[in-house]
This record gives sequence, structure tokens and C-alpha cells, in this order.
Amino acid sequence: MTFSLGIIGAGQFSGQFAALFRAHPGVGDVHVTDLLPERAERLAAAQGLAGTFPSYEAMLESPAIDAVAVFTQRWTHGPLVLQGLNAGKHVYSAVPMAVTAQEIAAIIDAVRATGLTYMMGETSQYNPATVHARNRIAEGAFGRLFYAEGDYVHDMDLGFYDAYRYSGGENWKATASYPPLLYPTHSVGGVLGAWRTHAVSVSAIGVRDDRDDGVFDRSVSRFDNDISNATALFEAAGGGSFRTNEFRRVGYPSHIRESRFRFFGTEASMEQLATVALWQDKNGVKDISQLLEPRPTLSPDDPSLRHVAPELRAAFTSGSAPVHDRSRLPREFDALHNGHEGSHHFLVDDFVTAVTTRTLPPVNAWVAARYTLPGILAHESARQGGVRLEIPDFGDAPEN
Repeated sequence: MTFSLGIIGAGQFSGQFAALFRAHPGVGDVHVTDLLPERAERLAAAQGLAGTFPSYEAMLESPAIDAVAVFTQRWTHGPLVLQGLNAGKHVYSAVPMAVTAQEIAAIIDAVRATGLTYMMGETSQYNPATVHARNRIAEGAFGRLFYAEGDYVHDMDLGFYDAYRYSGGENWKATASYPPLLYPTHSVGGVLGAWRTHAVSVSAIGVRDDRDDGVFDRSVSRFDNDISNATALFEAAGGGSFRTNEFRRVGYPSHIRESRFRFFGTEASMEQLATVALWQDKNGVKDISQLLEPRPTLSPDDPSLRHVAPELRAAFTSGSAPVHDRSRLPREFDALHNGHEGSHHFLVDDFVTAVTTRTLPPVNAWVAARYTLPGILAHESARQGGVRLEIPDFGDAPEN
């Protein structure tokens, strides 16, 4: 049994997922809509999709659409997700879940009331470092885990200017100032995707930008934001802490690896940098870099990536790493592109499996809230000079 899917947003990111959804044996017809109709038409033609809709509202009104996948600008997700759920559609959403606690609460309420599937597509859930740490934690190899670190370090100069120009139009600088801590799920999700806990409080410090190019300028920013780099320290439920960095002005090769992680326990630790990863215990050090290294599946010069800045193409070309267990994936994916360190195939399969079996996906609404809400409170802490703030928790997902 298959279900039909409507994609909202035909930008650089959604095209990569459109091909995977179309190929998955659990998905039937795939349609697309975009505020720029010509982009939707191009994507439909390029991927052989079933067609386009003139608007999101028209898509939601159609009985031919069972589920929607939201790939729009990051601050728009909350309202669009709610529209989809309230229209009776299952919803896949790119990150972040939302940008306010109120939006997050409303999504959880809607999922609970409708019984529909909601999933946030957090790529760090399947980052090889997170996968390996998750496996070793389950084995008890760390002993008691008490501290972790997650970094999303991506300099604006390495492709983000081009990406914001592509998506933001003439006023792109107003949205290029998006607060780093409101895009927290790569760093927070990479930690919590392995460590089964959640954040209960936070203190954060932001660095005011000094590039003076109109980006991260409060007089220009639609978010009233002048912070380009930020660090947050979270208290973990059950004891311990974790720290995340969200950097947009940083001398670091983010085109090699933009997300990286560290985990420390009483018996062992694991550390990852741009090109090396280490497992360490009281007896010595083991290089595990090859275990976590994805194998490219698509050339960075592939014509499908011609609209993507060269510095961003690695996110769309990386395949699976040895640590990934691909046995559950449909064989139709074997010859298809992957991305974000091997996560795309798993994310699509998670959503399709959840919808078709009516089970909760790994990053369901309650998990997505734990990946997203800490950043919202961290941003507020940074704006208040680092004051420690409590982080509300919506609890665990209900059992199916």
C-alpha cells in the first residue's frame, strides 16, 4: 500500500529528497508546489513528478494528497506544519521544527488530536558519529555518560551567502541574519540522538558580528539579530551537561565536515574533528575515522547541483559510512544519491515507514521538540547576557 505526497518548496534541498520519495516503494504519486511556480515546474520535470499545484492551500484541499513534506525557509515551518496536520495530512518537515515554544506546543497538540504522523528530518540523527555513539552507549561502552559536545560550524563565506541570495530574493540580507541558536537541531540533535536525555536548563553567550556587510545587522535583520557565533551550555536531565556551538564566522573547513561531536563517559570517550575521529579509554586511543567516513555517491560536478554553491555540494553527495546499517533500506535506494553524511536515505525511509505502519518515527514531535526548544531558550539566554533559563519539556512520545 502506498501514499501520495506533496512537496512544499522547490529549492536546492527539496530536489534531492524528491528523487528519494519518488523512488521509495511506499510512495505513490509525488506533486510539488512553490511560491515561484517556475521552480515547481522545473523540479517536476527534472524528477518526473506527477505534477504541480498552484498553491499550498490547493494542495491541502486535494483528496489526492495524503502527506506533505515541507522544505521552505526555516522560520516558516511551524505554521505550515500546523496547516498540513489540520488539513488531515501526514507531515514531514525539514529542520527546525518551529521558532517559538508556542508553535512547538501547537504541533504536539495537533499530532495528539489527529493521530497523524509528524516527523522532523534532522540529518544528525544519522550522522555517523551519532550513530556510532548511540550504538556504543547502548552497549554500555562509555560507562556513565556525563558530558557531550555538538558543533555546527559553517562559515557564511562557504556557500551560505549564495544560498541566502537564492532563497531570499532582493532582501536576502534580512533573512541571512537568521539567529544561529534558532537553528540548533544539527548540534543538539547530534548529541541527543545518541544520549537518551534532554536539556533542562541553558546558559548561552553570543558574539556580536563585526563584518559590517549588512548581514547580522539589527537594523537590517528581520529577526533583530546581530549574533553570528554562539555557544550554549545545557544541563542534562538525570545529571551531566552538554555544550553546543553554532558558528557562522569561523576559520574552519565546513565543506569537509560541518557537524562534529564528542562524548565523555566514566569508562571511555569519543572525539571527532574535521578529518579524524578517535575512540579513547583508559588503555589507549583507537582511530575510528574510516568507520565514520561516508563514501561519495554523486560527483560534485553533477548537473543536478549546478544551482548549489560549490562549498555546499558535499552535503548532497556524501553516501553511507561503514557504521550505517543499510539492511532495512529499499533496494531502490542503492543506486541513488545520498547526502548529509549518509542521512537522507534513512530519513525518507523513517517517514514512509511511520506513515505506512502508523508507528512513531524516531524523530517524532516529542523528540523534535527536545531537539529544537533548547535552541530557542538558548537564543533568549544569549540576548539576556547568558542568564540561566529553564527549558520546558513536553515529555516522551505516547506509546502506539
